Order: sequence, then structure tokens, then C-alpha cells
Amino acid sequence: MKFVVVTGMSGAGKSTVLKILEDEGFFCVDNLPPSLISKFAEICFQPGSDITRVALGIDARGGRLFDDLFAGLDALTSENNEYTILYLDASDEVLVKRYSETRRSHPLAKNDRLITGIEKERELLAKVREKSDYIIDTSQILTRQLKEMVTEICVLDRDFSSLLINVLSFGYKYGVPDDADMVFDVRFTPNPFYVPELKELSGNDEAVAAFVMSFEVSRVFFDKMADMLAFLIPLYVSEGKNRLVVAIGCTGGRHRSVTFANLLYKKLLDMNQTVSINHRDIWQNRR
Repeated sequence: MKFVVVTGMSGAGKSTVLKILEDEGFFCVDNLPPSLISKFAEICFQPGSDITRVALGIDARGGRLFDDLFAGLDALTSENNEYTILYLDASDEVLVKRYSETRRSHPLAKNDRLITGIEKERELLAKVREKSDYIIDTSQILTRQLKEMVTEICVLDRDFSSLLINVLSFGYKYGVPDDADMVFDVRFTPNPFYVPELKELSGNDEAVAAFVMSFEVSRVFFDKMADMLAFLIPLYVSEGKNRLVVAIGCTGGRHRSVTFANLLYKKLLDMNQTVSINHRDIWQNRR
């Protein structure tokens, strides 16, 4: 029997994935306490059962019961069953926006700020994320794209050949991202921070992007960066890599890195890559 464990950050799309799998014939159970995985499996194995594919939604609402997750999964493998852990993630900025739009409360926030609940959940899920077979960042992808990914991973029973690329801008003054696979430093390019009319803007503003890319050194560097990725991506795919984090950093993570990240994001989309974007430190200077 095949089991798919759907887990990850609250608000990242677990319910959507479970609905996709249910439409594909999976028997889906949401918010199952991890300690009950083996008991639930026994029910599925009973004579006359026609259940062959199961999707289990497990999230932070289980609290400390997450400690039982891997014990439950080990019990599955001892019975010669296969399982895949699919982890749904999204940037803090996107999660906050989604919760604000739906006016839902975060399961771990209680009386604290929403961002506090998100931070607690990331800490709680760190070990699960590390051991997940697939990680999908839903920050910038459409439901249609998510369905295509889930179908290829869970339904078609074949290796996931599409590389999930996350373009991440950051500020060196706040530290290099720990999960970055590739890091590009753009601090050598002219800095809009020292232009009075651009200082308070960001790389998301056309005036800042136009300033940064008005210099030949910026244009040449971007072309070389894009060419390098065009060369490397097929090689990563052939090696079976399914997730790539490309981090681009400047001093504060607000102007130059955001500009280059936005351009690279659009370039990768033109290359028909599955890509998301996250500006980690764009608001740091305004806090």
C-alpha cells in the first residue's frame, strides 16, 4: 500500500493538496494524530478493504504528537509499505497575507502575534522538513501548477523531474540564508540607497530597477548569471535534484538584490521553469 504524508506550514496549501489527491482516488484523512498511523494502517489492511492509496494530512495541530510521526512511519515500512513525505512551505510574508485575507487564527499563535505562531511552527517542523522527500514552496505558484507537481510526485509513480527553484533576495547585514544552494553577491553594483529619491523605495519599484540596470556592469552580470543557471539546471535535473534555492544578496536586501531577483524570476519563467520568489529582507529597514 502507498502512503503519502502531506505536512508543512499552516496556510501553505495542505488542504488543497489533500483535495487534489482525493480527486485522484486517494483515501484522505486530515489531522490524523501521528501516534495513530499504525492503527489506521491496520484498518486499511483488513480483508475486503479496497484502499490501496492513502494520503494523511498531519500538521502542527498535533502539537507534541509530532514526536510520534517517525515511529508511526517506521511501523509502516516494517510491513513493507511505501510512504512519501510531501512538505508544503511558503514565505512568512505570504503566510501572513493569506491568514490576513481569510481572517483565520494560526493554530500556534493563540494570543500572540501571527508571526510568532509561524515562527513556532517552523521550529516545530524543522526535523520533518529536513526528512521530507519533496518540498514545494507555494508562495508564487498557481493552483494549476501545484496540481501538476502533486500529480507527478504522488499519482504518476515516477521520479519528479521538474526542479523547483526558489529565487531569494537577502541582505548580507542580516546573514546569508542557511538553505541557499547558490549565492550571488551584487554589492559591487551601484547602490540606489545613496540616491535620495530612491532611498526609500525598493527593487520592486520601476525607478530603482531602472537605475540598477542602467549600468553596463549590472547588465553583463545578469546575463552571465542567467547563462550559468541555464547551463546548470539540466544537470541538476539529471542528478535528481528537486529543489534549488538561488540567493542574491546586497547590503540591506532592499534595492539591488530585489531588482536582480525579480529579473531572474522572470527569466526562469520564460525558460519554462517552476519558480517562486521571496524577498526576505525587503522590509527590514522599515521595522
